[in-house]
Amino acid sequence: MQQFTVIGAGLVGVCCALHLQREGFTVRLVDKGAPGMKASFGNSGSFGTASCVPFALPGVLRKVPKMLLDPTSPLKLRWGHVPKALPFFLRLVAASRPSRVEEIARARNALLVHTHAGYAPLIEGADAGQWVSDDGLLMTFESEAAFANAAYALDLRRRNGVHMDILDGNEARQIEPALSKKVIKAVSLPDVHRTIDPWRLCDALARDFVRRGGEIVAAEVKGFEIGADGPNRIVTGRGPLDVDRLVIAAGVWSRPLAAELGTSVPLEAERGYHVMFGPQEFGLKRALVSADRSVSLAHMHEGIRATGVAEFAGPDAPPDMRIADRVMRHARELVPGLKGEAASKWMGPRPSHPDSKPVIGRSPRHRNVYFAFGHDHLGLTMAGITGKLVAELATGKPTTVDLEPFRPDRF
Repeated sequence: MQQFTVIGAGLVGVCCALHLQREGFTVRLVDKGAPGMKASFGNSGSFGTASCVPFALPGVLRKVPKMLLDPTSPLKLRWGHVPKALPFFLRLVAASRPSRVEEIARARNALLVHTHAGYAPLIEGADAGQWVSDDGLLMTFESEAAFANAAYALDLRRRNGVHMDILDGNEARQIEPALSKKVIKAVSLPDVHRTIDPWRLCDALARDFVRRGGEIVAAEVKGFEIGADGPNRIVTGRGPLDVDRLVIAAGVWSRPLAAELGTSVPLEAERGYHVMFGPQEFGLKRALVSADRSVSLAHMHEGIRATGVAEFAGPDAPPDMRIADRVMRHARELVPGLKGEAASKWMGPRPSHPDSKPVIGRSPRHRNVYFAFGHDHLGLTMAGITGKLVAELATGKPTTVDLEPFRPDRF
């Protein structure tokens, strides 16, 4: 059986490695950092099974320029990054046509409905169930205008089979007493699960991978040596590594790796920020998403985490922690009982394509290379099913999901 080398040890890469391992392959993970320490580390923790709605909705051409100029907006673009990001935003506008939005939502949903099937054997095998909860999620609204603006996205979810319950503010506070009195409506999404610590979940899965004979190599991938049948060696900061088959699952850093292998993708770093509050006198009963404030809150293993903002900049550009401070202020407005200053602040670059879909499939140029990256805000959610699909491709089995919408060469 040939060996697989998976580049990238976030949740997507780790799940790819575990599923390949379960098919009998010898597997090696390569990452310059510890497993789960980049974008996987700091997300909101929700398995976004209701997140079929793409980033670009009809009317985005009218809204995005205003948002980029508004200092209080949850969408940020560093002006020095404009020349690089412009092609992404032009494709984003093209993806916002109603027919494209419906098509994208169906494709995303095709992956989301298999979230549990992709993860269940991995979580069970790693005895990692302690890090997963089925508490559900509340989407909150502080004005009738905000609720009306969400009508299209809510209908899109309904058309894709998402179970939702509409609540008034008092009903929402019966479920989550910590909510601000400003909340006048909410949407309950009971089927959304979450992890109480994304990093600990990833670490548990990575440890299980090693227990089953997998190898984790701490090294930065610099490039490839190409043979007659595709890349046969990766060049790392610790020297070359011979490879048989490759999976590129390196998040935002997949773009230059894919380009060196002959595939160009419009992948951008959509950087998110989080603030961790220490232990509180109360625990949130549901994860929260504020439509008005574009922040999420969730009870985590070590406190309450507030996440938010989409900042377009280079993946390795220094963070602007003033953005994290803004997330903290909005979190206090939504949940007034939050006490204390931030215990920690964090920024992580989420890999996003303009059509809000990942790339999953074989390289168009090299038959021994597989791509699994660009999951937008849904790397945590889609990691299990992505790994399952990569393993199915590797063994020649029919894939659980039609991969045509996720082709690497669709751009």
